Amino acid sequence: MLDEGQKGNCRARTNKDGKIITLVYGKPCAVHVDPIEKKPLYHFLPASKAYSIGTAGCNLHCKNCQNWEISQSEPEKTNNIDLPPLEAVSRAAGSGCKSIAYTYNDPVVFYEYMCDIAKIARPRGIRSVAVTAAYINPEPLAELCSTIDAIKVDFKGITEEFYSKVCFGRLQPVLDSLKTIKKSGCWLELVNLVIPTLNDGADDISRLVDWVLDNLGADVPLHFSRFWPQYQLRELPPTPEATLDAAWKAAKDKGVKFAYIGNIARHDGNNTYCPKCGKLLIKRAGYDVMENNIAGGGCKFCGQKIPGIWE
Repeated sequence: MLDEGQKGNCRARTNKDGKIITLVYGKPCAVHVDPIEKKPLYHFLPASKAYSIGTAGCNLHCKNCQNWEISQSEPEKTNNIDLPPLEAVSRAAGSGCKSIAYTYNDPVVFYEYMCDIAKIARPRGIRSVAVTAAYINPEPLAELCSTIDAIKVDFKGITEEFYSKVCFGRLQPVLDSLKTIKKSGCWLELVNLVIPTLNDGADDISRLVDWVLDNLGADVPLHFSRFWPQYQLRELPPTPEATLDAAWKAAKDKGVKFAYIGNIARHDGNNTYCPKCGKLLIKRAGYDVMENNIAGGGCKFCGQKIPGIWE
């Protein structure tokens, strides 16, 4: 409930004349052409470019946010450009991008803008990707899943305490959202940013992996990403490589078919391997794809189908 002129907790909406309106529609403050691997999405149009858009505001307030200058800012305090949906699609096409990514802040706060772009982009052969924490109500999420092609969810932790103290949100809505996305058929990948002392315990990793396997299945790619000191957590160290190795191994040992390590370049955990024959399918170095042995949506060596959107 907002009083007249009052902004929401996300900073991107306000009460004007008794109606909640968006303050960021068509006004992104971050626009870049990125490799799709930066999102990260590893099973979605590898080596392609994504026209990436973000606005001011966010519905969470994560202490580790790397884009806090815009996500925790108000629209009138960021450098915005005028970019209506049709123009965004035209620029994406002109940049040779195969997709448009709604990212940098959480696109939940520019939901209408995202959906309008996606509806224009799809008939033109340009796909849409939401990079989100999935902190959203069921009804708009269901509509979103029918509008876009892929969702990368930052699955921040497996405890209510972590979501409450670090993100100022709640865990259960995220768990519900993950089930909805998976059921919808929209392509889904997960990233767990492993933060020392906060969500890096072996029990936390084990519980998170078990939940993914029990509720989403073994085919959903699960990335464990290295934390770098940011925003309000600058006193913490970067995640030790050994911690990420342990999480990666635990996920694979439990049955996750596509476990990855992020933010450590030239690590084996960046690569995709066939779950049947074990051969190297996609070799990555940072955001670059060095080798791709997926043909017709499957392993070039044994024919095993590999879940994802490949072309």
